[in-house]
Amino acid sequence: MTKNGLGTLIEPGTLRMERTLPAPIERVWAYFVEPDKRAAWLAGGTMAHEIGGVFELRFDHTRLSGEVAPERYSACRSPISQTSRVIEIEPPKRLVISWGSESATASVVSFEFTPEGDSTRLVLTHRRLPDRKETLSVSSGWHAHLDVLDDVLQQRKPRGFWTRHAELEKAYEAHLPA
Repeated sequence: MTKNGLGTLIEPGTLRMERTLPAPIERVWAYFVEPDKRAAWLAGGTMAHEIGGVFELRFDHTRLSGEVAPERYSACRSPISQTSRVIEIEPPKRLVISWGSESATASVVSFEFTPEGDSTRLVLTHRRLPDRKETLSVSSGWHAHLDVLDDVLQQRKPRGFWTRHAELEKAYEAHLPA
């Protein structure tokens, strides 16, 4: 992440974010692989724990902070399901999944976890983003979701997901190369 905390493009179509999360690695890992915990900050659904395993991410954005999606994201007012596949899994250090599809051309998200005392360093890398519009959406989305995760781990009321998402869209629009 940059000084301002925003993710960066490390190559065309590849976003990288780094975050220090306020919990030990085993607790953070649980929030990525246990659907009930994952639902508190990203998406519920199911989870596969073997390479090649298919699982469902069930997004219910309104549940995250109680905010209703703005008109532009009205499709997110109801739960949305997405099928993904486990590409790599090495508990509790690394998880790599397909994003939005099981196809060979799907984008890919890797999560790398490193213990740092009572905290965990997360490096999130989202590859194969097809264009600037998708990159901006993914950047602000991941950032807002990680903000909610930070709040959940600190047992605080999650900040408004959609309010934060709108702020981040503007910030990433100015931050990422055109």
